[in-house]
Amino acid sequence: MSFEIARSGINAVNGSLETISHNIANTGTYGYKSSRANFSAMYAGTQANGAEVSSVTQSMAMSGGALNTGGGMDAMIQGSGFFAVRDASGQTLFTRVGLFNVDKDGYVVDTLGRKLQGNNAVLDANGQPVAGAGLGAFGDLRVGNTQVGAVASDKLSLNGNLSADWSVPATTPFSMTDATSYNSSVTSVVYDSQGAKHALSQYYVKTGSNSVNVYYSFDGAAPAAAGFPLTFGPDGVLTSAPTNTFNVTPAGVNPIALTIDYKGTTQYAGDTTTLTNAANGNAAGTLTGTSLTQDGSVIATYSNGKQQTLGTVALANFANPYALQAVNDTSWKATPDSGTALYARPGTSMTGTLAVGAVEQSNVDVTSQLVDLMSAQRNYQANTKVISTESQMMQALMQAI
Repeated sequence: MSFEIARSGINAVNGSLETISHNIANTGTYGYKSSRANFSAMYAGTQANGAEVSSVTQSMAMSGGALNTGGGMDAMIQGSGFFAVRDASGQTLFTRVGLFNVDKDGYVVDTLGRKLQGNNAVLDANGQPVAGAGLGAFGDLRVGNTQVGAVASDKLSLNGNLSADWSVPATTPFSMTDATSYNSSVTSVVYDSQGAKHALSQYYVKTGSNSVNVYYSFDGAAPAAAGFPLTFGPDGVLTSAPTNTFNVTPAGVNPIALTIDYKGTTQYAGDTTTLTNAANGNAAGTLTGTSLTQDGSVIATYSNGKQQTLGTVALANFANPYALQAVNDTSWKATPDSGTALYARPGTSMTGTLAVGAVEQSNVDVTSQLVDLMSAQRNYQANTKVISTESQMMQALMQAI
């Protein structure tokens, strides 16, 4: 009986050594979760019969350290959750390794070519994301919108301070070619329906103690004879209508009807300043890069400086993540005991947020593993000593007989 008990102890220690060796081997593996062998006593009825490794527990709750990569598509989960990826066979696996890129077909994939799962953006008939539409269909994340079309400008916000220290120009009438006929000017960039840039210059002419006329020149053309009046109160606050519509029809494109908003413009003593000079609209642009955000949004950046959200990463959580089955490539798959995956946007429904530009390192504590290794060695030696002593006793007994 002693031989069998000692043998079971050696087998249990061997199982523990396999777990410890696996942990140490994966010290540098991204997203790896260390395991622990759990021993339990063996009985034959009421008779003790040795020990065994009854189970192996994964340390799912403990995160590894963060390694900064600087990659815009790299992300580390801060908290609970797993990235869901679909392999070539169609199987969905779960991983903590957030190293992603966009493949030639526009899919967001990991370093093994597995497609990241999430919600794609809701698109309009022109393939453009619909603002405020919420989350779209769940599935393979795809950055399919490689170009954004041109959008004509129809709004211009312009405000600042038109100095109360201005004097009425001595030269009249106003002429854009004579700087002595106006007090100041500012130029804004606007776009036509084909995305071409145009310069809209505004010339300010003081006409009285609290009034200024604004003259518009489109691409250097002579302004209209009449200016748009801005009137201020004695406190320097704009009192006249703050908006004006400027209409122009450039050659070969749709007419531009630009609403210019002067709300917030003041007339105080001191310097003339421009605080806001922003028109909407944009030129056409092609995709130049993609990145992730803390809340899992997949952001596309275009050559015209515009950005669009083309999808959202979905993180998976489980009722019992400790029951997930570890598989190759630092991944897990769901089991009946783990429950089905519950998907949510990062930072919601008990899922962690994303740390962009970083990847999770292994959570193996090498010092602890080496201590466990020495303990296993002592246990192994003790069990072999039992066998050796038992053998000597049997030899002595046989000699006595």
